[in-house]
Amino acid sequence: MEHTSQIFKALGDGTRLRILALLFTGELCVCDITETLNLPQSTVSRHLAYLRNSGLVTSRRKQKWMHYRLPAAPEPLVNELVTLLTQQLPLLETITEDRVNLKTYLVEKSDGDCRKKR
Repeated sequence: MEHTSQIFKALGDGTRLRILALLFTGELCVCDITETLNLPQSTVSRHLAYLRNSGLVTSRRKQKWMHYRLPAAPEPLVNELVTLLTQQLPLLETITEDRVNLKTYLVEKSDGDCRKKR
């Protein structure tokens, strides 16, 4: 029961929902999320740790950067919630704006380097 409560607490924060919506597009480096949401890296990392501890995202290290994505085989509850969120979050204006910002940032960062480009 405690883990289920933690999942819902993770989904109860707007920043974490925005991060999840970005990850629906695929794996992202923490710098991609930081730049897209225009938030400090420490804030984004804290929210990502909460999502990871809840089983909503997974991470891997690539050189000095952490990359995050949705889990390949999530537990059933997480799978159902992610399916619902994938359908509903894109209907929100903030999520649409975040996705446009992400696309713009990734084009500017086309060399794959995680240094700040803006």
